[in-house]
Amino acid sequence: MEILWVLIALVMIGFVVVPFMRRRRGMIEQVHPGHPDAADPANYGFVRQEELDVRMPGPDQDLLDVLDLVQRTQDYKAASQLLAGTEAEGEQRWQRVQAFAGAASLELQQRPGGVSESPGGQWLRVWRTEQPKDAGGAAVHAEFLVQQAWRTATPGTDEFRIIMEEAKSACGEAALLAPGDPIPYIVELSVARGLAYSRPEFEQLWLKILDRAPSHMGAHLAALHYWCEKWHGSRQLAYEFAEAAAARAPQGSLLAAMPLFAVFEHLPEVNLVSGFYQSEVVTKAIHGALYAVHAARPDDPMLAHVRHLLVFFLVRGERWAEAMDQLIHVDGHIGALPWTLSPDPAAEFAVYRALAVAGYEANGGSPATLPH
Repeated sequence: MEILWVLIALVMIGFVVVPFMRRRRGMIEQVHPGHPDAADPANYGFVRQEELDVRMPGPDQDLLDVLDLVQRTQDYKAASQLLAGTEAEGEQRWQRVQAFAGAASLELQQRPGGVSESPGGQWLRVWRTEQPKDAGGAAVHAEFLVQQAWRTATPGTDEFRIIMEEAKSACGEAALLAPGDPIPYIVELSVARGLAYSRPEFEQLWLKILDRAPSHMGAHLAALHYWCEKWHGSRQLAYEFAEAAAARAPQGSLLAAMPLFAVFEHLPEVNLVSGFYQSEVVTKAIHGALYAVHAARPDDPMLAHVRHLLVFFLVRGERWAEAMDQLIHVDGHIGALPWTLSPDPAAEFAVYRALAVAGYEANGGSPATLPH
């Protein structure tokens, strides 16, 4: 009898520990169907792993050109002009604000400055000094402070709170410079999460965004974090928020994909259910996201975000052909969930891509049968 109990214990340990040790939620085992090395992604025109661009989810050549110019010359003027010519209520402006802030923050991290050199991101400081009334520069500065808080300090510490309080003030300044612009309030959503706004405070902030850009996908994704179980809400509250957004989504809006993001945010650390990715909850969320993708404008800046998350779920659900259909639209740029959560986003994406190719070919697919 004792031997039987020992065997049962060993089986239970295997169920719990082995999946955990293989790789956690952001990763996937490089097995079934067939080893990824059995198929070559290059046969489908996919770019090599070392050439994957981790800076953004999809192409934005104007932004890339301006980023290159700003960082090479340390002159902010091209960035200011690009933001001034970008629609205030649109998704692209939010993505560009994030990109400029992220570039300045990474520069500062790589080159903190010292006696003999100026700190990285100096162009942003000059921008704010020379153009204090520039709404674009103010928004980038606010987002820069938010990214600095998350990147350099630990939530809950005095250092984190000090930076976040400064970011909150910067959001207020940016909002005064452009009263109809939703971006300063979208930036503040991250501040609200970091400083643990009360629900009435958060909902008041959220109403300001809805008044200015009610269908803004980026804003909804930022707000979803607040309602998640790991921050200030719960699984139920996050699902309710996402489902409500999907229900009121206008025709062609990607908000119909919000439930899939809510599912992703609450994936179990250790999955003991073999059919989890074919479950009703996941399947319904995937179908909502697929519907959103098919109905969206081809040039919607948030489309790539949804496609990347679909790749993750479709591969895990062994829906190989559908995963390949998403991959042909996003391959090359991988600055999106879930890849950005990995220490090596390119390697993480390459594993899923290889698995999709291997699964597709194991079921009779080939480059000739994949529609483009």
